Amino acid sequence: EVQLVESGGGSVQAGGSLRLSCTASGFTFDDSDMGWYRQAPGNECELVSTVRNDGSTYYADSVKGRFTISQDNAKNTVYLQMNSLKPEDTAVYSCAAALPGPRGCSSGSWCYRCYAAEYNYWGQGTQVTVSS
Repeated sequence: EVQLVESGGGSVQAGGSLRLSCTASGFTFDDSDMGWYRQAPGNECELVSTVRNDGSTYYADSVKGRFTISQDNAKNTVYLQMNSLKPEDTAVYSCAAALPGPRGCSSGSWCYRCYAAEYNYWGQGTQVTVSS
């Protein structure tokens, strides 16, 4: 059975930090691309960051320089370190896993998974609330 279990969400004041964790099981984590998405009420689901199975990363412009994605293959866990949080970061954050396959987006010659439909498995989501 595939599972993605997130933790680390919560409430924090603007300028604060949180670290989200997502522990995976039931598929080959090392071969997969992992992503963090978020959705705020009334907004579309947005890709925040993704890490390819080779360790290369992508960040949305809105979080670049503030968020860091990382993974520990020994623990089958992907992290999202969120610093300098802003009220507009308030959302439900979900991790997702994409099995090996074509990557639908590109930045120059570098390809990555940007479409939610490219991800095979999803976690249940964790709430992040940032107050001003």
